[in-house]
Amino acid sequence: MSGILKGVHEAIGNTPMVHLSRIAAHYGVNGNIFAKMEYLNPGFSKKDRVALQMIEEAESAGLLTKGQSVVELTSGNTGTGLAIVCAVKGYKFIACMSKGNSTERARMMKALGAEVVLVDQMPGSVKGQVSGEDLACVEAMARKITRERGAFRADQFNLIATVHAHEQHTASEMWEQSSGRIDVFVDFLGSGSTFQGCAVGLKQFKRDIRCYVVEPCAAAVYAGGAVTDGAHRIQGGGYSMTLPLVDRSLIDGFIQVSDEEAIETARDLAKTEGVFAGFSSGANVRAALKLLQGPERGKNIVLTLNDSGLKYLSTDLYEEL
Repeated sequence: MSGILKGVHEAIGNTPMVHLSRIAAHYGVNGNIFAKMEYLNPGFSKKDRVALQMIEEAESAGLLTKGQSVVELTSGNTGTGLAIVCAVKGYKFIACMSKGNSTERARMMKALGAEVVLVDQMPGSVKGQVSGEDLACVEAMARKITRERGAFRADQFNLIATVHAHEQHTASEMWEQSSGRIDVFVDFLGSGSTFQGCAVGLKQFKRDIRCYVVEPCAAAVYAGGAVTDGAHRIQGGGYSMTLPLVDRSLIDGFIQVSDEEAIETARDLAKTEGVFAGFSSGANVRAALKLLQGPERGKNIVLTLNDSGLKYLSTDLYEEL
């Protein structure tokens, strides 16, 4: 019985790492891209890791007790992870999500037993393009429900547990699976926990690993750029806001990716590597390709493939190929 898991939450993490040699050859770059297949987690995204870590650290600290509800703001992935973990552990989960996010994720959370509260976007916002202002509306709703229900707030933008998930697990897995052959780490900023956790963890193994922040061209606030369009199409990040979890001293450089580049690369990943992933995965890989064409030519770059393309079938990501 030792090989049988006690629950699906025990299947979170230890995702495979794949050498993306085919897309590197397709773009004619010199170097290696090693990708963690995070969409192979039970909830089809890297956010399963932070969901499990937040709940288990809250339980250990006595902040979450039997019968209590859990509330979180989500673009869908953290919510899916929390829905899975809460289902296994017996907590009621309430997800607050913008109506601008793809419908697949709301449906998946409902199927997993979550209560999903959809929040209207700001006037003038476009479905599929969630801005920082839209996110602020969702945050207000999450706080309201947390107060009213006496719930535990699984706050992915502020809880240090989300950083621990990647520092203690993802980074260590990257180092072991690559046999330490890592020169560069790139990450598209969402809540900031993946960047922060992996940067801290990887630099503990090798201090001179260079860590790059990836942002939308139209909302590159960490690079000091102007926000020309906060409502970009790369769902799950690029919110044009300060991220409490991110330590700027860990940032060694910045890469900008356009909506079109992220979409093109996600589609090329499917065609060349058989990898069916979402917008932000396309952004991560495109950033790595840009670095291999420029300052990191010939180097080894690690990154995460954040979620499954199945979560975007209602969007234009894979439309009319």
